[in-house]
Amino acid sequence: MYSEKFTDSIKAVEAARAKNIAYEPARMTAQEKEDLLKAYHPDYKETEFAELKIGPNKGERVPHELCATLQANSRINPSDIDLSKIDYDVDVLVIGGGGAGASAAIEAHEAGANVMVVTKLRMGDANTMMAEGGIQAADKENDSPAIHFVDAFGGGHFAAKRELLRKLVCDAPEAISWLSDLGVEFDKDKDGNMITTHGGGTSRKRMHAAKDYSGAEIMRTLRDEVLNRQIPVVDFTAAIELILDENGNASGAVLVNMETEEIMVARAKTVIIATGGAGRMHYQGFPTSNHYGATADGLVLGYRAGAKLLYAETLQYHPTGAAYPEQIFGALVTEKVRSLGAKLVNAKGEVFMHPLETRDVSAASIIRECGDRGNGVDTGNGQGIWLDTPMIEAIGGEGTIEKRIPAMMRMFGKYGIDIRKEPILIYPTLHYQNGGLDITEDCMTTNVENLFVAGEAVGGIHGRNRLMGNSLLDIIVFGRSAGKNAAAKAKDVKVGALTLDHVNAFANERKAAGITTDEVSPKLLPDYRNK
Repeated sequence: MYSEKFTDSIKAVEAARAKNIAYEPARMTAQEKEDLLKAYHPDYKETEFAELKIGPNKGERVPHELCATLQANSRINPSDIDLSKIDYDVDVLVIGGGGAGASAAIEAHEAGANVMVVTKLRMGDANTMMAEGGIQAADKENDSPAIHFVDAFGGGHFAAKRELLRKLVCDAPEAISWLSDLGVEFDKDKDGNMITTHGGGTSRKRMHAAKDYSGAEIMRTLRDEVLNRQIPVVDFTAAIELILDENGNASGAVLVNMETEEIMVARAKTVIIATGGAGRMHYQGFPTSNHYGATADGLVLGYRAGAKLLYAETLQYHPTGAAYPEQIFGALVTEKVRSLGAKLVNAKGEVFMHPLETRDVSAASIIRECGDRGNGVDTGNGQGIWLDTPMIEAIGGEGTIEKRIPAMMRMFGKYGIDIRKEPILIYPTLHYQNGGLDITEDCMTTNVENLFVAGEAVGGIHGRNRLMGNSLLDIIVFGRSAGKNAAAKAKDVKVGALTLDHVNAFANERKAAGITTDEVSPKLLPDYRNK
């Protein structure tokens, strides 16, 4: 329940609610957005970035925390690893057990490949499971992949790799059909038609959802399909280095059991990195909506093996992370709350921005409102802004919240806050890794043969900002594509002698650059001791 210190501000929000429901603030101009982002978005804070001194992206800037882990020491001494002792020998090795990894494994198996999944937690312990709002696809009469492309390309600041974004939007309707055929229970009307809604930056209603636990429903279905196909899954096992062959091609990975610390060797004809995001790196000290395993592992593995990064300096700070109570600080408050009618309101009860601006613009607006404008709410653990959830039922009628966003109602209800009657406090939370490994349209990295990437570890699909609903889409579209292409490639691959020479070469490059560090990577899990 809210304490008395919030009373005056809540009263101001309630007093202005009727007026605010009818008020539609103007969208910002392109110049206003550009000026706002440069002044307030975390990606533009020059002091928070460092220059890479080694590796394929030498000379480029990335967040300090990512720079440190990319240039850190390996977890292994290559001379201690016996590459002649093969513990697993497969056609396709999938590293990561989220939506992208599961989709890849299913399609590789469908293509007849001997495929195995390794995941450092359990199958499904991933950001996919935590995605709430929905998945975009232009499958209605008033929409098209071309319109979807324009929305996403503009929302990503015209920086997306066109061929990747084209694939994303063109394959989207079929991805929805594939998921539906597998058993995903999308929201439908009484006639069986899928219900779609708007998201930030969209010009059409193309967001397909399963209430507000869309990711969990998709992950449940994919996980069941992997298990039903009896695809081998090695849980609690992390990849800590890629293995190349004598020709420099990806040929497997060094694995470690997270519980026993046993080291194992997996040989593969092709490798798929599907390790997800980086929220648990807590860039710039931000809270995160991500699961505990999101520590940029795939970027480290690929970078050390010679794969290039694209847009690694860009992150997405979801505008609405929970700011109160402290127990759920940083937890995601789905954008669907705003698409259903709730607006962002400052401490004075004023609507200060259009509710469906793109995520980067929304986050920067909230940061400005809480900072320079001094209109934030003191939560006792920082600043926040009201998200006026009672507007939803004032617009859609009683029962709308319980029907459309039940998980949100339960999350806040555990702490005595009834979002049907009371607004909630939010602040931007570290949510998505826009940048990642650079791939071609077939999902293979641009400069390491037989190394494929899918999901959040990819850079370039969305450009420098992502629209809501396009991440659940990209894990399906590119996960499936990576699985199909890796399986096809594996048919003609003859693996040469295995080597970890690239690990030694990277260490020598680090030494020559004068970098001294005690840090080891990949990080695997965050360390919250004494914090």
